[in-house]
Amino acid sequence: MLSATPLRPDAEGFFGPYGGQHLPPHLKAIMDEIGNAYLSIRDTSDYRDELADLYAHYVGRPSPIYLARRLTAHSGGARIWLKREDLNHTGAHKINHCLGEALLARHMGKTKVLAETGAGQHGVALATACALVGLPCEIHMGAIDIAKEHPNVTKMKILGAKVVSVERGTRTLKDAVDSAFDEYLRDPQNFFYAIGSVVGPHPFPMMVADFQSIVGREAREQFPKQAGKLPDVVAACVGGGSNAMGIFSGFLADPGVRLVGVEPSGVGRDVGKHAATLSYGKPGTLHGFHSYLLQEMAEGQPDPVYSIASGLDYPGVGPQHAYLKDSGRAEYYAVDDAGCLDAFMTLSRTEGIIPALESAHAVAWAMQNAAALGKDADILVNLSGRGDKDADFVADKLGL
Repeated sequence: MLSATPLRPDAEGFFGPYGGQHLPPHLKAIMDEIGNAYLSIRDTSDYRDELADLYAHYVGRPSPIYLARRLTAHSGGARIWLKREDLNHTGAHKINHCLGEALLARHMGKTKVLAETGAGQHGVALATACALVGLPCEIHMGAIDIAKEHPNVTKMKILGAKVVSVERGTRTLKDAVDSAFDEYLRDPQNFFYAIGSVVGPHPFPMMVADFQSIVGREAREQFPKQAGKLPDVVAACVGGGSNAMGIFSGFLADPGVRLVGVEPSGVGRDVGKHAATLSYGKPGTLHGFHSYLLQEMAEGQPDPVYSIASGLDYPGVGPQHAYLKDSGRAEYYAVDDAGCLDAFMTLSRTEGIIPALESAHAVAWAMQNAAALGKDADILVNLSGRGDKDADFVADKLGL
């Protein structure tokens, strides 16, 4: 269940030059403790069996793969398939790693679990997992995102989580990370910071990728049975990069399968309103790890970021993705807000599936590239979440 994927860090948590632990000694010691605890239980039958049981009977795994026939016809080219992570309990891929992290926190005897959230999906999933294992949960969320993603805020509160509104800086995801980490530093011995993507210091990129690799393993087994071949392209949206690493992991060893990460170009680089880290960033250090970082305004300092999808507006990216970009194994492109909204509405009205705005970026790339790939090609899109949280926002924006 948690077997290694073809992309693993070295003993110091590096993927090539990216990752690691850029931390003061006392925090490095705490991260090492978490990493050692995780490695000590990862392959035990008790941990594996409990997590497998929860995936099957609580989350509802495996999530299906669906051929979007009407979306394919609309796009006029390659067949577009969807890995339906939106059908998971809590509505997104985030529950995959939140359950693993909550079980680890319980194993370590932690007294409170902390996290940041952007779109609220990680917050809902972690609040759900903490309710399940009986641990207090505190979620830090930017004030702008709280207003935008109000349905998820309500869910977190119903589930028993304390939601902290972050008023500093841009009042979005990066500032929520800073705020949650400040709270974590008050008592790192007893608190557990459940990072919501393949970002942060080692061991978190490794751990989150391990938990999310179930998406790729399922897809690698399912797709040939349904399509009679491997997909030509596997595409997923990329903010921090957890859902993309999850599905990419199943196909890393298949050189004939293109791996495409889709970032948010927002309303444009020229006006400085985007979050396309791999497209426009360069190597730098943020939140305890080394990776690509948006730093055009000031060397070494993260730029303000923007995306219509709150879960993608982060100025860094997981170190695995930086390594995959440099090695050429994965390709990264950007889709703007207009393309995202078009995909959101088109998928909703051709297939009756309302996607998360984050996932709609990957759907948009598939729609935009289907004709060039041709009708004999297959694109598998990781539909990482559903759009319940975004429905009111989109309706207001489009005047529906």
